[in-house]
Amino acid sequence: MLSSTDIPDRSGCMRVLLVAPPWYDVPPRGYGGIETMVAGLATGLTRRGHDVTLIGAGRAGTPARFLATYGRAPSERIGESLPEVLHAARAHAMSAGLAVDVVHDHSLAGPLYAPARSVPTVVTCHGEVEGEFGDYYRVLGATASMVAISEAQRRIAPDLNWVGVVHNAVEAGAFPYRERKEDWVLWLGRLSRDKGAHLAIDAARAAGRRILLAGKLVERSEHAYFDAEVGPRLGPDAEYLGEAGTARKRELMAAARCLIFPVLWEEPFGMVMIEAMACGTPVVALGRGAVPEVIVDGVTGFVRSDPAGLPAAIEAAGTLDPRACRSRVERFFSVETMTRGYEAIYRRTIAGLPRRAGESRDLALPVN
Repeated sequence: MLSSTDIPDRSGCMRVLLVAPPWYDVPPRGYGGIETMVAGLATGLTRRGHDVTLIGAGRAGTPARFLATYGRAPSERIGESLPEVLHAARAHAMSAGLAVDVVHDHSLAGPLYAPARSVPTVVTCHGEVEGEFGDYYRVLGATASMVAISEAQRRIAPDLNWVGVVHNAVEAGAFPYRERKEDWVLWLGRLSRDKGAHLAIDAARAAGRRILLAGKLVERSEHAYFDAEVGPRLGPDAEYLGEAGTARKRELMAAARCLIFPVLWEEPFGMVMIEAMACGTPVVALGRGAVPEVIVDGVTGFVRSDPAGLPAAIEAAGTLDPRACRSRVERFFSVETMTRGYEAIYRRTIAGLPRRAGESRDLALPVN
């Protein structure tokens, strides 16, 4: 059973158990936004003197103590339920006997063990909070303290047990910064209709620009979307490169005229936006979900309400200052900023501070 002795001093070390999803290494070699964020947080917390244990799958490349539920991450089985459930069960068993002060769970099934723990569980909601996902988080109730990754996400389900908002982050210095850009447009992501790859091709073509696309194409629904909407649009001016590894992805982001991000759902964050901006590359996006929280319109990219406005924004992207893009990430979306946000949430959650009627428990850091 997880155990906690005295609540640590506010200026002292905390013992933190991070639980990652089972699908990719931490950090991932290619696609894997959650794993990228968890790796950054594990590094940031360790750097600030905390005792961090990370449970994940496959291999890890962080300074935290690592326990693996799978020797090789079952990436090819993403979308199946059993690897997720088995991962959660193994993570719970591995945590037995660990002396920690807080569990920070980033998996889907893992929070089901929160009522069995004698220490608080913090859950970052990395995806949807509507429909059955929202129902799931409501059933967890007060057994898990929820953290939103954007104000937009929290507004969708304001009745959940939110304890704060902390934006995701990257180590800007790990990304190649480039001021001189090439003429083509880049789309990166998961080949899901919600990510708008078909709109990206249409917009780039309307702007007279070549577009390169790279992203995850594994699940059945992704193949169906690709075959129906993306494949037929490919041609000499629109090329799908497959799923790019970490180094190749960063080279592409640094060289592109702009990243296009035409999301068709209420995207709760969008790691690829800050990754591109860290490379000095502006982002052209539809203003759904967290997009307006990440991009400063006319400074680090362009936010449009309709796909018809994307071609002109692609052209205008060439007028923006790459340094402004990089600076925004360094100032507002750094691992240091994210780590301090979670530290505040851990301390408050460990202390068990009650929520008073009408009191906001938002521990978000300003982003503008």
